[in-house]
Amino acid sequence: MKKGNQVVIYGSYGYTGSLIVERCKEQQLNIILAGRNEDKLKAQSKTSGYPYQTVEIKETEKLVNLLNPATLVIHCGGPFMFTSRHMIEACLKTGTHYTDITGEIGVFELLASYDLRAKEAGIMMLPGAGFDVVPSDCLAAHLKKRLPEATHLELAFATSGGGSSRGTSKTAIHGLGEGSLVRYQGKITKVPLHHGLKEIDFGKFKTISARIPWGDVSTAYYSTGISNIEVYMGINKKIARMIRLTRFFNWLLKQGWLKKFLLKKIDKTTGPQEDKRKTAKSYLVGSAWNDNQKIQTQLLTPNGYTLTALSSVSIANKILGGNFKTGFQTPSLAYGSDLILEFEGVERIDL
Repeated sequence: MKKGNQVVIYGSYGYTGSLIVERCKEQQLNIILAGRNEDKLKAQSKTSGYPYQTVEIKETEKLVNLLNPATLVIHCGGPFMFTSRHMIEACLKTGTHYTDITGEIGVFELLASYDLRAKEAGIMMLPGAGFDVVPSDCLAAHLKKRLPEATHLELAFATSGGGSSRGTSKTAIHGLGEGSLVRYQGKITKVPLHHGLKEIDFGKFKTISARIPWGDVSTAYYSTGISNIEVYMGINKKIARMIRLTRFFNWLLKQGWLKKFLLKKIDKTTGPQEDKRKTAKSYLVGSAWNDNQKIQTQLLTPNGYTLTALSSVSIANKILGGNFKTGFQTPSLAYGSDLILEFEGVERIDL
């Protein structure tokens, strides 16, 4: 373990990064704030009391120098499709454990391809250390434990209030027009977004839900070995109508000029207000089945952004304490299906 147990938080001044910094301060961790925006870093350093370094993700030498003294990085600088490879390579060079808060399928698959190199470097690579995908991954692993012979897995989540951060919204915009993804007979397969709309019972309520390209289409396969996986998100009727219309104007959603326009609008927004975030809840339900049996489990957690701060810092503490597995890991592979139960406000009900 590296001297000083230093943690780098890259993208620390973003909405979710700021929550993680607050949680680190509560836990009295030794952290370095980092990112490309010096003005935001300087302001955050002044309020938090933590030192900072300004590093553009593509500045390899500076990134390596940043990570050299660190035991691990919590990478919060998305969209991760553009940033993760740079951070991964720097972690391999410096022997720094890699964690992030992505939910992007392509990034999970990229990290999985680095498994051997990470083992050779003696480090753990654990993407999805936040709401993407700790609760859903733990739910998937729990269902697999209950039904070891499962051939199909369906995961769904819905939220009560809380809104989205800029980073999450930007990732969604980059994916406009690309449809959805499922795991079919072991392979990640593209499906139209407007297919698969259905009502799902989350226990406290029922709501129409859309099949989305959530990270578990990748990670749950590694965690459970189940070869058919779909993930749904609860939506409202207005969004459902818009999704149905995508069959007619999907070509428009793919246009670069439209995405640039929407990204500029997103840059003017902020994340969910603190009072809404603290009172909001996330509801998950998972189903696993084979030809003979079907089981379900419900999971209640704090709002996704609150949970991301809790889970990412908890995982950081485990790594700092020497509790890690080298190579590519999912949350449940590294720490078991009950990891999610460590956090206040979480309830799990087997049906």
